[in-house]
Amino acid sequence: MNKKHLWGIAIVLLISCGVLYVDLKDTPVTQLANATHGINYGALILVFALMILSYVFEASILAVLAHRKDEPKRSKWSFFRIPIIQALFNAITPMSTGGQPSQLAAMVQMGIEGGRATSLLLMKFIIYQIVVFLAYVVTIITGFKMVATKFAGLAFFIGIGFLIHVSSIVFLLAILFAYNWTKKAANWIMDLLAKFVSTDRVEVWRKNTVNKIDTFYTESQKLKREKKKLFLSGLLTILQLLCFYSVPYMVLVTLGVPASWASVTQMNIMIIMFMAIIPIPGASGGAEYSFQTLFATFVSSKGALVLGMFLWRFVTYFLGMILGIFGWIFKPKKITNTPND
Repeated sequence: MNKKHLWGIAIVLLISCGVLYVDLKDTPVTQLANATHGINYGALILVFALMILSYVFEASILAVLAHRKDEPKRSKWSFFRIPIIQALFNAITPMSTGGQPSQLAAMVQMGIEGGRATSLLLMKFIIYQIVVFLAYVVTIITGFKMVATKFAGLAFFIGIGFLIHVSSIVFLLAILFAYNWTKKAANWIMDLLAKFVSTDRVEVWRKNTVNKIDTFYTESQKLKREKKKLFLSGLLTILQLLCFYSVPYMVLVTLGVPASWASVTQMNIMIIMFMAIIPIPGASGGAEYSFQTLFATFVSSKGALVLGMFLWRFVTYFLGMILGIFGWIFKPKKITNTPND
C-alpha cells in the first residue's frame, strides 16, 4: 500500500469517528447502557459469521472459475485473501475504484498469470452484475414505494444509484447481445466528443473503450461455454449476496428489535444503491446517515440506533479492512500455472 491508500484509511476513520462522536454526544449514556444490556450474543456471533461467509462464498466463486484439471492445487487462503483485499481497497478508494486492481494483484501473487487473472475477474464481474441487477430490480419493484413515501429526499438519490447500475448492466448486455452495434455506438460517441475535446485525448479514450468492449465480449463467450461453472458461480453469488444483505437484519436481532427480514433487506439494498454515488472512500458519512435515516423506522431508541449503526459499519467495512490488511501482509505460496494457461 502507498501513501494514497493510507490517506484513504485515514479519511474513512476520521469521518466515521466524527459521525460516531456527534451521535454519542447527543445520545444519553443511559440509553446506550440499556441497548448494550439487551444484546443477543448468539445473534452477534451470527452477524460476524454472515460477513465472513460472504467472503468465503466470493472466494469460492474464483476457485470454481479458476479450476482446471491436472493443475496444481492452490490453498484456500490464497483464494480467501482475494475478497478481503478487495474489501480493504474498496473501503479506502473513492467509488471503490481500488477493488478490481487489488484483486488482480492478489491473484498474480498466488501464481495466476496476469492475463488469465483478468479474464477470471471479468467472468466473476459479469455474473455478479447480473445477480445484483436482478436483486435491485426486485427491490425497487417491491420496496421503493415505502422508501419514497417516508424519505423523499433519500429516495431521489437511491433512484440515481439505481439508474447508474441499470446503465452499467444495459451496457454489458449490449456487448453480449449486440456486439457490433455497441462498437459502432461507442465510436459514434467518441466522434461526437471529438468536437468538444482534443482529438488526441479522444483517441486514447476510443482505444481504451474498444479494447474493453473486445475483452469483455471475448470473456463472456468463454463463460457461455462453461455452463457448469456458470451455474455454480451464479449460485455462489446469490449465497454471497444473501449473507451480505442479511447483516443489518441480524444486527437488529442482536439488539432485540423485532423486524421483518424482507423489509430490512430491501432497505439495506437501497442503502447500497445510495452509497454507490458517494465519491468518498467507503462512502463515509453518507453510509452512516442513510443507515440511521432508514433504520429509525425499526429502532425507537436513540441508543440502540447508534449502537446498531456502529456494529453494522464495523462488520461491513472495518472488519473487511482489518482482514484485508492481514491478507495483504501474509502472502500465499506462489504456484505457477501450467503451460497451457
